[in-house]
Amino acid sequence: MPKSPIRKKEKAFIPQALAHVAPTPTESPKWLVPAMVTAFIMGLIWIVIFYVSATAYPVPGIGAWNMVVGFGFIGVGFALATRWR
Repeated sequence: MPKSPIRKKEKAFIPQALAHVAPTPTESPKWLVPAMVTAFIMGLIWIVIFYVSATAYPVPGIGAWNMVVGFGFIGVGFALATRWR
């Protein structure tokens, strides 16, 4: 069976004025990675202390809300992770 001819596609025309408009990606700030890792670790430590102390610590008066605080730190870590380049 004969091979069908390959069609050449025309390249899309991009005007010179628009070709240079695309912004170049910038680097992350130097503080971003340490802050992100610190937030992840603090959230993890907060939750571990809450479980190991049988729900008595890190803040005794708020009870199960300690879990919300720990996951809040982890959420901040994830929010910072979305800005990392």
